[in-house]
Amino acid sequence: MKIDSISIKGKVTAFEISEKIFSSDINNKLIGQVLYSQIANSKPRLAKTKQRNEIIGSTAKIYAQKGTGNARHSSRKAPIFVGGGVAHGPKGQSSYKKRKLNKSEKKISIASLISEKNKLNNILVFNDFTSEINKTKEMNSILIKFKANDSLIILDKNSKEKIYKSTRNIPNVKVTDVNHFSAFDLVKYKKLIFTESSIKELEKRYS
Repeated sequence: MKIDSISIKGKVTAFEISEKIFSSDINNKLIGQVLYSQIANSKPRLAKTKQRNEIIGSTAKIYAQKGTGNARHSSRKAPIFVGGGVAHGPKGQSSYKKRKLNKSEKKISIASLISEKNKLNNILVFNDFTSEINKTKEMNSILIKFKANDSLIILDKNSKEKIYKSTRNIPNVKVTDVNHFSAFDLVKYKKLIFTESSIKELEKRYS
């Protein structure tokens, strides 16, 4: 299938793209599972309480089993005592089981999200950036011109070197490459921008 490729000056040419990535079936159920997994795995689980077996102290029985009139206790480490262990408290990152995704699930979810962007006409393809853009103001005006001031920009290596400095301070814009974006990034930003070379790299990676 073909899509328009645009130069910075606005000249439009036809560019061939893969239907497997840009016009695939949209699997909303899988997208939901992948997003849930990525968000859950990204949360730091630092809270940690000591269980009864982790408290340092004497294991001697605190008083006689019978004859005192008190309840039967064996140790000060019980959760009901001050300084004792915590029952059912958070156990930290080591005990948390991460949700794993296989490569096929990741690829299908990415293809589904890109296809959805294409269906909604939220994909722009630029010619490779051949000249360096140093000014943030200049790059911002280009994005505003193409109504892409809320966008994920996926670039090839050479284009990224040309415009990275001018885009890093623009709010609601993320610049990355084919190897460093996720399904969450595709959902977070409205527009998706490629260069011709980055699309070829994407097709090699996700086809």
